[in-house]
Amino acid sequence: KEASSPSLGKDRADTVIIGGGCVGVSLAYHLAKAGLKDVVLLEKSELTAGSTWHAAGLTTYFHPGINLKKIHAYSIKLYEKLEEETGQPVGFHQPGSIRIASTPTRVDEFKYQMTRAGWHPTEQYLITPEKVQELFPLLNMDKVLAGLYNPGDGHIDPYSLTMALAAGARKYGAQLNYPVQVTNLNSRSDGTWEVETPLGIIQAKRIVNTAGFWARDIGKMIGLQHPLIPVHHQYVVTSTVPEVKALKKELPVIRDLEGSYYLRQERDGLLFGPYESEEKMKLQESWVTNGVPPGFGKELFESDLDRIMEHIEAAMEMVPVLRKADIINTIAGPITYSPDILPMVGPHQGVRNYWVAIGFGYGIIHAGGMGKYLSDWILEGEPPFDLIEVDPNRYGKWTTTEYTAAKARESYGFNNIVGYPKEERFAGRPTERTSGLYNLLKSKCSMGFHAGWEQPHWFYKLGDETGYRPSFRRTNWFDPVGREYKQVMEKVGVIDLSPFGKFKVKGTDSVKLLDHLFANVVPKVGSTNISHMLTPRGKVYAELTVSQLFPGEFMLVTGSGSELHDLRWIEEKITRGGYKVEIENKTDEMGVLSVAGPYARQVLQKLTNEDLSDASFKFLQCRHLKLSNIAVTAIRISYTGELGWELYHRKEDSVPLYSAIMEAGQKEGIDNFGTYALNALRLEKGFRAWGAEMNCDTNPLEAGLEYFVKLNKAADFTGKQALKQIKEKGIKRQLVYLTLETDNVDPEGNESVWHNGKARTIVIGNTTSGCFSYGAQQSLAFAYVPMELSKVGQKLEVELLGKNYPATIIQEPLVLTEPTRMRLQRKGESPKI
Repeated sequence: KEASSPSLGKDRADTVIIGGGCVGVSLAYHLAKAGLKDVVLLEKSELTAGSTWHAAGLTTYFHPGINLKKIHAYSIKLYEKLEEETGQPVGFHQPGSIRIASTPTRVDEFKYQMTRAGWHPTEQYLITPEKVQELFPLLNMDKVLAGLYNPGDGHIDPYSLTMALAAGARKYGAQLNYPVQVTNLNSRSDGTWEVETPLGIIQAKRIVNTAGFWARDIGKMIGLQHPLIPVHHQYVVTSTVPEVKALKKELPVIRDLEGSYYLRQERDGLLFGPYESEEKMKLQESWVTNGVPPGFGKELFESDLDRIMEHIEAAMEMVPVLRKADIINTIAGPITYSPDILPMVGPHQGVRNYWVAIGFGYGIIHAGGMGKYLSDWILEGEPPFDLIEVDPNRYGKWTTTEYTAAKARESYGFNNIVGYPKEERFAGRPTERTSGLYNLLKSKCSMGFHAGWEQPHWFYKLGDETGYRPSFRRTNWFDPVGREYKQVMEKVGVIDLSPFGKFKVKGTDSVKLLDHLFANVVPKVGSTNISHMLTPRGKVYAELTVSQLFPGEFMLVTGSGSELHDLRWIEEKITRGGYKVEIENKTDEMGVLSVAGPYARQVLQKLTNEDLSDASFKFLQCRHLKLSNIAVTAIRISYTGELGWELYHRKEDSVPLYSAIMEAGQKEGIDNFGTYALNALRLEKGFRAWGAEMNCDTNPLEAGLEYFVKLNKAADFTGKQALKQIKEKGIKRQLVYLTLETDNVDPEGNESVWHNGKARTIVIGNTTSGCFSYGAQQSLAFAYVPMELSKVGQKLEVELLGKNYPATIIQEPLVLTEPTRMRLQRKGESPKI
């Protein structure tokens, strides 16, 4: 055991890390190794206290999240060379791991995951039952249909790993101080922090909360309620098993997904850990209400084998030698869960220079990669790649303790369930974040969950199979979405877009700020445009619609999942640049209805005396008007690409406004449509989506966004210089538009794109989003491919559920937008629909 050093050593630091588990120590190691001076880590008891020391230590390349695979891969590569670098043994075993499929649906899931692995460098294979048995000879093969095999997987000793990272951190100049408890945090007006401890105060440029299940207590010191809850996780270790001892090499780790447990070799015995159902699993709720008991560090909970009995039985059936084994140890310890099991990593909105790396359900495999990711972000001023799924700002005031508990219970219980496309999980819903129309619409449609909001995915009609029916193939929503698509293309439809993030910006420097923030020009008064915020390296941080409502007063609108992600970026720019502006988040107070389709004007004109004609209310104009005596800010824009308006209004006016529109549109056959139809409509028009076609992994030139990027404007907007260099050097890949010849399955994004070259068929890119085109009656997708394979007419293949389907690059868009069709008509040309 290491000797502790209960001193502060210094009273100033660049970065103070609070918490000495594997994540905090990894961050200290990476920051110091990258050359940051003055890194101080404070740990209240000893390194690895909390969740780290008792973890089962599993390491895997597998993750369904595209960029989280990069985190896993980095961790494993780091752990492989850490002993050599630091001289500290880490106890790293790499016997590989196998996920077991014992149902046909699970085999589909493995094929679905394999198509997402093809364009990643990590090794992953779909293997036969024979190969599974060869690798793990002690399995009962009766139910095994296939295996998903990652040869580089394994397990590591968490204590040794943390000590090796600590040795590395010290070697590069970081200070690790413990036992030193943080008793209070004070933010100063210049954005720096005072970190109070019993040994004195340290002034820090930034603080990082890596405090594990104490993270809530640290958050509370500055008025934040981090949505985290400790879960009881048990695993069992057996005595020597003769059949295991007799093996020539270590068994791979197995994950029996139907049995919901992992199992690995531990010396000459076995270790296995189950994930109980949400009804049986246990939360440590008292810690959420009363805080973690003082003095808790390396203690464990009382074990409860009854709770995991059905999993023990499943494991004994799958690995029969377990029946004769004696249990010599049961570990029951706390792991911190966020509502969706994913950690919260990055800077926090609303508090300057406060960063978090908390909520790790799988801290050991994430520690290395997240330490590097966060270190890069801190030092470079932007994330090294896009991980919005772990952004702490995906949660907000709507994530109550009750919600967090319900979700953590569900997420733990669902740990090994089938991961379907378009997955919905229903615990804790609805939150307080419902639109004004929720009660009116909830029984008429299948709702989706978007950043706390309920939003209609698709609507029911008589004869439809209702409810949530997940599948890897076309399912119960397929025909109804086609019906809604037709509704918008031929008549008029209404969609609730209230989950949009909505900000008001005003003040003397508002124009100057937006000119610096956005790559597009600032729209004139009464106009709207689509604008992108870029990172210093020229990546697409966000896409918003910007409207200048009055001189110097703007409304900014972003997608539901990006609300606080974008707001934090804008607030930071305001503070750093000293801009005299006010920004107000109006997301929860404002409702949004979109009315779209050829009869949209006809319907809305009945409700107002304002002239809505094309000559008077042009595309991308905005104005305040009254519809049925309800005040709205109307923008002539539609993500459907058809004639349409977005109507921004007070949330309490949503029902009367919706009712007036529906009544006015009776003659025109007005009806509802949902986000699935909206997605099909936007894809046919070639509209890009943030988070799919563009994000912090892509620049606007390769994404085909040149139209919105004004490199010749006077303002030196963020990312401008980097983009000029990218343009000079030329891009290496490009977003293309594909049609596919498929059967009962459609692309949705992140599938591998193959090319049949001279030598062999290889993976050359990936799709970003896709769907069935109801207009063309075939599948449609966006994909990134190398420049030399990006020409119209190029033949490629897209892998879906283990099969490669023919694909052709076509000229985009498949369907021209309504404003373009009107323009061509005026010129006397006949546009294609």
